[in-house]
Amino acid sequence: MKLTSGHLTFCTNIYAGENWMAHFAVLKASFPVLKAQLSPNAPMGIGLRLSNLASIELLEDHHLESFKQWLEQEGGYVFTMNGFPYGGFHHTRVKDQVHAPDWTTEDRVEYTLRLAKILSQLLPDDMDGGISTSPLSYKPWFTNAEARKNATARATANMMKVAEGLNHIQRQSGKVIHLDIEPEPDGFLESGAEFIDWYENVLLPVGNDENLIKNHIRLCYDVCHFAIGYEPHTAIINELQEKGIKIGKIQISAALKAKLPASVSERAAVLDQLGRFDEPTYLHQVIARKDDGSLLRYPDLEDAMAEGENLAVQEWRAHFHVPIFVEDMGLIQSTQSDIIEVLNLQKNSPFTTHLEVETYTWEVLPTALKAPLNDSIIRELAWVKTLLEQ
Repeated sequence: MKLTSGHLTFCTNIYAGENWMAHFAVLKASFPVLKAQLSPNAPMGIGLRLSNLASIELLEDHHLESFKQWLEQEGGYVFTMNGFPYGGFHHTRVKDQVHAPDWTTEDRVEYTLRLAKILSQLLPDDMDGGISTSPLSYKPWFTNAEARKNATARATANMMKVAEGLNHIQRQSGKVIHLDIEPEPDGFLESGAEFIDWYENVLLPVGNDENLIKNHIRLCYDVCHFAIGYEPHTAIINELQEKGIKIGKIQISAALKAKLPASVSERAAVLDQLGRFDEPTYLHQVIARKDDGSLLRYPDLEDAMAEGENLAVQEWRAHFHVPIFVEDMGLIQSTQSDIIEVLNLQKNSPFTTHLEVETYTWEVLPTALKAPLNDSIIRELAWVKTLLEQ
């Protein structure tokens, strides 16, 4: 839906359908219900997530034209896409395979260009479009600095192929589509500082046209991911703006947060609550902050749980997208305050037009946080809308 500070939507990676017809079926069942509650008198946007298989199928037969007709009929429009997960994202063990195939591969290039082709057909004429994507690759897959450097070079060159493809689309259609890179813990790019360093010292030097790069390669600001790293949101956003590096999309999401008491019994109670989020589908990286302010990194929640009695650690933040409208969950909390800080910056001085709520973990949440899916989506979007318009 169109707000004064941008277009607000939700990401359809919440839905389990991996082929196009299954995904379309759940959209047809849910979107009219959501729109009737959230935007009954005006068009409402969709943040479309397509697996590789669904992207191939959508371009076959007359599926894309049928989808366009349905969007027009229902008052929907697509302006942003999630191109991070390539394959299955529900009802299967995803973990580190969410990064596969990574940006060192032609498969990732072909998939992303296919998404751009689809988006160019769906995007309203008066809007820019974005495709969020993985942060090059996954650090634990490359065990030494030389291998990681070579992988970074290959991944960057492949991203430039996509940027050139997006520039071709703009020349042909007049539509601006950008690739929005999404840093996350243990990705090749996992912080604002790493993203900026790569952008200035690796990406820009490989291109011949700085304007082309800055137009078509941008940052996806996933609030959950940046909050896990205790990042200073205002400082990062200001630095990006000063350097002319654009933010293509804000992904509005919250991480788990927990203060770990020094008392052994109190700490055990907190760890018990955290352990309920240790599930086998997704990666739940943890960044712990010690008494001296230094950080410890764990590749998954189970690894952090094994060192839960480390009394030098004061706080954990975990990569588990929890409902954004909940801050206090008993002995543990969410990073909702980080969302409020970022959205207040956006409200006061907009730096993107794409706002996408991305809570995809409804099926694997502890029972106490579960609710009917449509009700949960409506509550999340209404919470953001209220925050941005108050």
